[in-house]
Amino acid sequence: MVDFRSLEVFYWVATLQSFGRAAERLYTTQPAVSQRIAALEEEFGGRLLERTGRAATPTPKGRLLLEHADRLLRLRTEMMRAVAGPGGESGVVRLGVSETVAQTWLPDFIERVSRAHPQVTFDIEVELTPRMKASLLRQELDLAFLVGGIAEQDFVDIPLCAFPHCFAASPRLGLGPGPVTAEAMANHAFVTHPRNTANYGYLVQAFRERTMRTPRIHVSSSIATIIRMAVDGIGISVIPAEVMQPELARGELRLLEADLLLPPIRFTATYRTAPDSILIPTLAQVGVEVAQSYAETHKLA
Repeated sequence: MVDFRSLEVFYWVATLQSFGRAAERLYTTQPAVSQRIAALEEEFGGRLLERTGRAATPTPKGRLLLEHADRLLRLRTEMMRAVAGPGGESGVVRLGVSETVAQTWLPDFIERVSRAHPQVTFDIEVELTPRMKASLLRQELDLAFLVGGIAEQDFVDIPLCAFPHCFAASPRLGLGPGPVTAEAMANHAFVTHPRNTANYGYLVQAFRERTMRTPRIHVSSSIATIIRMAVDGIGISVIPAEVMQPELARGELRLLEADLLLPPIRFTATYRTAPDSILIPTLAQVGVEVAQSYAETHKLA
């Protein structure tokens, strides 16, 4: 008799086209996955997967089983969601987060989840959005709080909150108080996120439109490094004010009244839809509630 666990194993091998990646996704061993697939093939009297090199692709019979497995797993998930009591979810969640989120409302999110779902634990990676997108596509993350979403088939992007871009500089640069023009700022260097991020792109586009030139821009994947460089007077930082509060309070940095506006940094909770997933959509919704509460409290855009 075919059980749900075997169907779940087959679904992930066929979807990821890999025995090894399916084993990682299901927190089991590759031999255990192979045994499940072999038992299914014996049960159905034929090969379900073609093994070519490291890839495992469904045969015609395998594709038919995949359609039915998807439906059955989704029905089981709906049943569990309807019948199981709140807080019954458990497991390890591979969570990717932007450093801006990590330094603002992530602790509130973890605390909220820990109260509601005490059996859930997190493996947290603090990364840039481009890297998190790649990890989501490779099924190396279950959920990510990133910039702009992923806009891919079979993925869900749920808006979280938006952080305004802010220009901040060391007083030693002599900018302000009072309004500062784009032309005046362009005489200084800037410090922001790497070139493959939306932050960098917004900055370059804004200056090209206003001054017809691109200023000198230093980049770093570390917010702490960006802030340190700005405090040292190396350049004007272009990151949310919320992550610079200690430096602003001490007077090491001050916000500039710039006449140059950049689009806000909009975050989403992003995850791949899966027929066996109850926990991840639940956590994404918790993220939405925590992020929106933070945005209201701090009067973000």
